[in-house]
Amino acid sequence: MLHRSYIVTMIQLPNTNIRILRPLPELYYYDRQDMLLPEHMRALTAWNGMTRDPQPFLKVAFQIRDAISSVFGVKRIGGFSGKSVETVSSGQYLDFFLVEYVDDTCLVLTERDRHLDVMTCISTHEKKLSVTSSVCVHNLFGRLYMIPVGIAHRWIVRGMFRRYQKQLG
Repeated sequence: MLHRSYIVTMIQLPNTNIRILRPLPELYYYDRQDMLLPEHMRALTAWNGMTRDPQPFLKVAFQIRDAISSVFGVKRIGGFSGKSVETVSSGQYLDFFLVEYVDDTCLVLTERDRHLDVMTCISTHEKKLSVTSSVCVHNLFGRLYMIPVGIAHRWIVRGMFRRYQKQLG
């Protein structure tokens, strides 16, 4: 169920199934990382695998994030639960992310708050998995927030890929 009302906007990158918030020049932050898979899989299957066993430091990182951000009126997000789901529909939540779009090869997740909008797109094409994040900031707190988060995000996704590759064998 949708808890907020807003117009869902997203851009599909040319010649891909990847979605982002706005055209690239309008984004405050953009990151795309790819990983080879042993076989083609659904985007939701990839999400389940990557989040099944969250990196140990992430729980502490989310607790710190929530403690600091809540002082500025930003809602707590809690982090990844590690729970897998078989199906999901637009309007439902996967952990703290709202599912805005889903098909077999694309899962679009967002978190929108007073300081920024985040879109993470989990997409698969043949044997390639892509995690693409795009961010639009709304205020000074959003810009300050993205200084450490922008750096950490790249490392977190790389770590999730490494752990997932080990799971896959």
